Amino acid sequence: MTALAVLLAAAAVAGCGSDGSDGPITVYSGREEELVAPLFDRFTESTGIDVEVRYGDSAELAATIAEEGDNSPADVFFAQDPGSLGAVDEQLAELPAETLDRVAERFRDADGRWVGTSGRVRVLVYNTDRLEEGELPSSVLELTQPEWQGRVGIAPTNASFQAFVTAMRLSLGDDRTREWLDGMKDNGAKTYERNTPIVEAVASGEIDVGLVNHYYLALVLEEQPDAPIANHLFEAGDPGTLVSVAGAGVLSSTDQEDDAEAFVEFLLSDDAQRFYVDEAEENEYPLVDGVDPPEGLVPLAEIEGPDVALTAFGAELEQTVELLRQTGWLT
Repeated sequence: MTALAVLLAAAAVAGCGSDGSDGPITVYSGREEELVAPLFDRFTESTGIDVEVRYGDSAELAATIAEEGDNSPADVFFAQDPGSLGAVDEQLAELPAETLDRVAERFRDADGRWVGTSGRVRVLVYNTDRLEEGELPSSVLELTQPEWQGRVGIAPTNASFQAFVTAMRLSLGDDRTREWLDGMKDNGAKTYERNTPIVEAVASGEIDVGLVNHYYLALVLEEQPDAPIANHLFEAGDPGTLVSVAGAGVLSSTDQEDDAEAFVEFLLSDDAQRFYVDEAEENEYPLVDGVDPPEGLVPLAEIEGPDVALTAFGAELEQTVELLRQTGWLT
C-alpha cells in the first residue's frame, strides 16, 4: 500500500481533522497560488494533513533553499521548472520508486530526486488578425531576421524562458545561443515580466508574436474569448518546441518524510492529474498514463522537442543566467 493510500485510510477512520501527521507540512511553491491552492486544499481534505505554503518565483525559492541548507523549514519544493529543482537537487531526497514510476523517465530526475507533475510546451503565440499560420517561422532561430524587427515579446526573467535558453545551449551550443540572444536584442525584441502580459500584448496588437508556454493562451482566452490569438508549434527538434515540466521534490532535511512524500504522490494521483484537464484554467498536460490531455491540445507523444535531458537543467541554470546577463537581458 502506498504512503498516500495509508494516509487516506487513516483519514477515513479518524474523519476530518485527523491527527495522524506530526503537523502541517511546509511547501515552497513556485507555482502560483491561483492555480495550485485548490490542489493543496484537496490534499488536506483527503489526508487530514495541513499545508503551509510559501509562494514565490521558482528560481528565487531555489536560492532560498540553498541558502537555508539543512535549516530550511521547507518539506517540499514545488517548482515551475526542472532547472529550479535541479539547482537544489543535492538537498532533495530520493523519492519512492512507485511515485517515480507514475511518469515517463524523460519527465523526472535521473537520480529520482524530483518528479514532473504537469507538462508544458514552448510555443509562439501570434495575432491571427495580422498573421496566418503559413507566415510563421518554422524555427525559433528565424525570429532574429529583419522581418520580425520589433514584433516579438519575451520574458527573460521568467524561469520557463530560462529553461528554453538552457535547452538551446544544450542542443545548439553556447556560441549559437549567444548569437541568437544578441540577434534578438538587435532586432528590438520587447521584454515583459511574465508570460500572460506577452499574450495580452499579442491580443491587443502591441506585438505580433511572443515566446510563451502553451497554456497562457487558455488563460487569456478565458478573460477575452474573442481575442485574435493562437499558438504555433515550431518544427520537430527545434529548441523553441521544448517540452518541459513543473515538478516537486522532498527536502532531505524534512522531519516529516512520510507526509511530504504523500503530498508528492498526491500530485500524481489520477484525481490531481485530472484537475489540470477538468478544472485548471492553465490547460497543462497531465503526465500520468491514462489521463488524457485537455481537448484541443496536441498529444505530448506527437510533439518532438530538442534532444535534451531535463535532469541536466539544474546544473546548467547558473551558466544560462550568466549568458543572459552577458547579452544584456538580465542585470
